[in-house]
Amino acid sequence: MIYGVLIRKGERYYSYLRKLFLALNNMQVQYKWLLSNYECYPQDSDLKEMLAGRYLVLDGEQLTDLVNKEDVQWIWGIFCGVDPAISDEELLASLPSQQDAFKGYEHLPFAMAHPRSKIEIVAVDSSYTMILTKEFSILETLKKSYPCAEDLAVVIANNWKE
Repeated sequence: MIYGVLIRKGERYYSYLRKLFLALNNMQVQYKWLLSNYECYPQDSDLKEMLAGRYLVLDGEQLTDLVNKEDVQWIWGIFCGVDPAISDEELLASLPSQQDAFKGYEHLPFAMAHPRSKIEIVAVDSSYTMILTKEFSILETLKKSYPCAEDLAVVIANNWKE
């Protein structure tokens, strides 16, 4: 089963990862990450170059270093966390398409963008962040730091009304 949480209330800004990683007790280091369909505007020239492509594969430490170097706001982005034993080739074989990337999150039952994902962090138009996971305990941990976080399934069932 896939569980989801929506963060769209109670924060001054959305789609910054540093606070999210702290809320998750830095569990991001346990995964390999495929970043795709992203848009952001870092000031650091090295990060601009790193993020110039269509996708990026990083281990958890590299993703943490990127965020620690500059906690840029992600306007759009899908961050797929997978088992680190999965090869880059296998990961890239199911790269989320540009046109369908966000469709799996719009209806019930929602689906993750990548078939091998264990967790996904999704930045949507700087307006909100969705976290999908196969581990319910991750959502419980998140809700402690984001008390206004909403159950994504309930939000979708209510047609995204507040």
